[in-house]
Amino acid sequence: MTMSSDRDTGGVPPRARRALAAVLTAGVVGAVLSATLVVAPDARAAEPGETWIPELSLDGGDDVNVVATAGAIRLADGVVRAQSARSPYAEGELLLPPRRTAAPVDRVDARATADVPPGGEVHVDVRGLRANGTWSQWTPAEPGAPAVLAQPTTDLQTRVTLVAGDFGASPSLQRLWLAATRGPAQPLPSTTAPAPTTTTPPAPTTTPAPTTTKPPVTTTPAGPLATPAVSSRVFATRIGLVGNSTANGHVVKPRDHFVALPSRRGLAPKGTGDYTVKVCAENGRCSWSPVWDVGPWNIRDDYWNTPGARQEWKDLPQGFPQAQAAYQRGYNGGKDGFGRRVANPAGIDLADGTYYDDLQLRDNSWVTVTYLWTGTAPSALARPTNAPTIVVRSAPTDSSSAVGAVAAGARMAVTCTAAGQLRAGSQGTSDRWLQVGPQQYVPAAAVEAPRVSSC
Repeated sequence: MTMSSDRDTGGVPPRARRALAAVLTAGVVGAVLSATLVVAPDARAAEPGETWIPELSLDGGDDVNVVATAGAIRLADGVVRAQSARSPYAEGELLLPPRRTAAPVDRVDARATADVPPGGEVHVDVRGLRANGTWSQWTPAEPGAPAVLAQPTTDLQTRVTLVAGDFGASPSLQRLWLAATRGPAQPLPSTTAPAPTTTTPPAPTTTPAPTTTKPPVTTTPAGPLATPAVSSRVFATRIGLVGNSTANGHVVKPRDHFVALPSRRGLAPKGTGDYTVKVCAENGRCSWSPVWDVGPWNIRDDYWNTPGARQEWKDLPQGFPQAQAAYQRGYNGGKDGFGRRVANPAGIDLADGTYYDDLQLRDNSWVTVTYLWTGTAPSALARPTNAPTIVVRSAPTDSSSAVGAVAAGARMAVTCTAAGQLRAGSQGTSDRWLQVGPQQYVPAAAVEAPRVSSC
């Protein structure tokens, strides 16, 4: 849910892991806010279904830039913001513990009691745990419109994002009232869509000239019974910004390994790989990196979704970033969601380690990005020992050529397992290697993974 004044807005963290192990006992979302105080209705007057009022507390270390004071949740300071998008507005994030419902649900409604200053915003989002052990993307609960999940689930989680208003004034959240229900069956989301064929104008001198046509959105093979993840070809730029705090509270390090996408719907909680992208460059190298910031250019452009599901810019095709449309076509007057003139068609930003080390790029480039949370393949977590990444090999041996890297904590879609060189790692000693793409293997000894069939 969003409340705005007069500006245009374009694994499981520590507390969540404890709650899931215990029985997942607390929060989820949706909201109705106003610029003045809005009083939540009594839970006994709720719609039919499971209802609750979560405790708004900070006790797990996974909240970002918020404090509990005077009976409300407020922003702590002005350091955290959507760095990649160069947002001028400070923000913070309250991540409620997961909650287990008595029966499968796919809709979450809510009411909130909050003060929202002029220019301020409060976003309330919900996600559900899926059958393959991964979270669905964050789904907003707008006024009068419950969050609708792609599939029913019994495990839900809420995130509330506070964005500062004019002169840095903080919103004040006092209460959430929540209701979860099961609605009629929904059509399956599309994982493919034709992207427009466009003639790309000459790029600025700071970026290489892209190809003359934009290929269609494609999908990545993900196993015989799995839904393939959405992929698209977009322009990648470098984040830099070492020492700054990203939208999820991560402090950017030299040679860091993460990416930014222009929507909070794919923003992973700090330190997790809940939302990971596979980025492949034209040199054949690929990187698996978590999404830890919001940008470039926009903050509400979830372009990997179908037009009907997209938060904004619903007249653009799936896989086509708003910044690219503005740069190539003059869409929105050639401006982004903040009203700034778009200087390049970037749809993803790469941290320095992802950019230089994993992909071995030397300039901004067109890349193919797979948004792994949009698929349902078996999912594995990278657990390297004393290293920021796991080297991806072209065959299941250390002597095979290196073809990319997986950042620590990032997720991978696993297709099968193959016998190879004996390796020791965080998961023990094994000669098994996991295939994470065509001629792409990682040692099972360094990966937390489910059982998969032999290749």
